[in-house]
Amino acid sequence: MRLLSTVFSLALAADAVVGSSWFSKAAYNKWHETELERWLSDNDIPYPTPADRKDLENLIQKNWDSYAVAPYKNWDSDKLTHYLQSKGVETKESAKSGKDTLVSQVQNSWYETEDKAQTAWTGVQDWFLDTWTESSLKAFADKHGIPVPQPRTRDTLLQKIRSNYEAVAKKAGETASYPGDWLYDTWSESDLKEWLDTHGFPTPQVTDRNKLIAMVRRNSRLAYLRLQDQKATASASASAAYATLTDKLIDAWGESQLKEFCDKNGINVPQGSKVNELRALVRKNRAQILGDNVSASAASAFGAATSKAGNQYAKATDDVSLAAQDAFNKAVGTWSDSRLKAYLDARGVPVTQGSKTDELKALVRKHAHKAANPYSAWTWDDLSYDNLKSYLSSSGNAAAKKVGDSSAASRDDLVEAAQSAYSSASSAGGGSYASATSYLAQATESAKKSTFNTWSESELKAYLDSYGIPVPQGSTINELKAEARKQSTYFKYGTTSPAATAYAKLSENVKGAYQWVVGQLGAGSEAAKKKAGDIKEEL
Repeated sequence: MRLLSTVFSLALAADAVVGSSWFSKAAYNKWHETELERWLSDNDIPYPTPADRKDLENLIQKNWDSYAVAPYKNWDSDKLTHYLQSKGVETKESAKSGKDTLVSQVQNSWYETEDKAQTAWTGVQDWFLDTWTESSLKAFADKHGIPVPQPRTRDTLLQKIRSNYEAVAKKAGETASYPGDWLYDTWSESDLKEWLDTHGFPTPQVTDRNKLIAMVRRNSRLAYLRLQDQKATASASASAAYATLTDKLIDAWGESQLKEFCDKNGINVPQGSKVNELRALVRKNRAQILGDNVSASAASAFGAATSKAGNQYAKATDDVSLAAQDAFNKAVGTWSDSRLKAYLDARGVPVTQGSKTDELKALVRKHAHKAANPYSAWTWDDLSYDNLKSYLSSSGNAAAKKVGDSSAASRDDLVEAAQSAYSSASSAGGGSYASATSYLAQATESAKKSTFNTWSESELKAYLDSYGIPVPQGSTINELKAEARKQSTYFKYGTTSPAATAYAKLSENVKGAYQWVVGQLGAGSEAAKKKAGDIKEEL
């Protein structure tokens, strides 16, 4: 019995040592007391005043994991489910099991490990600034006299600010581990609100400057992780498109083209090599010749291809947000007045009566970073014919039901009726509004991956016409679906989902890049030229 007691005591002592070791290594153990108080205040965690350092550290220790390391542990089931769906994780069974199962799934697919998260907080300057705009970085460097050589690229700005970060804080008499409001001295209130909107954090209508800064500060890590994930998504898309492009062209070559490529590029060909062996040899050496080697990122490889083709897709891989903004601006430039007004209406942005087209476009671009209300009259805009009829028939609105039951009603008739019924339900509130939003949630989720798949050619053309998009004669139904999806993405997300808007632009840039690849690979045969043309259509 004494032996068991001794063993148990030793085990407890060991646990205490491990716990003490982790606690002593936590980033906040080296923070100034004002930083401890700032972190608690930012996260709306009450603390006693006055409080000694030990009390503050103990309070942070209790909350650190669920706020700084694994913030998803504070999320509700809807937010957990949304995250998992964005990662392509099935959630139907998990939702039935409860929140704990969802949390476990999110943990398994989270952006980073808990160890990496702990380490990140020991050097916030390494990531805190990554979500800043280039103009914000320039303003910070100028204000604090940080010399940045020309050309002042984003990478150079980040490197110089990081290397001078602690010196700047010390000179200003400020703390740097969990920085105070001084870090945002060059930001206006609209800059702070735009950052929050851009990165998907809802902002209350009336918020003072200090609260805005607190919101930006506490959400900076999550915004950084999302941005890195979006960049990786865009980069992977570019890499996959580039690989498909070159692979299909190489497959189209005959023996003479393969040997010619090897000869031009100094590739030793073993005597008696068969065609498939030659292809494998070309692929093996293609990376080095085209700059697509293992050490190079997909961004630089595809970026090189597209820049030589005369476009700027490199922006989408080097800076996804800039590409998203560029793609969105070009799309908006073709929209009709009614679609521009609809975009603003879906975001609750007031439009002055008699506004001209250029004024509407400017207003839309100004609010490019605002996401549309997930439940509004415009949410019905791209639901299928069957979804619309189903809602109208069960809406409880007599006029809507009449349209839904009519076999002669066109899709436009159904959309108009659904929007009208929804607006009435929204104004009335109560059960009818709850029923409408519930239906929308189910319909949009089920249709997310198959939007436009069941649409007829005339419905697709009418939808594109609502944007003012002319449909080239001879367009295939797949081309119409692709264009409809692209415009729908811009309308719904603006630039709030950079990976989505950048990806919407990807296919256009690939079509230009293929010409450069053809030239690089020397696809001179008729078969290769035909193959290149086929690939262009596919992409």
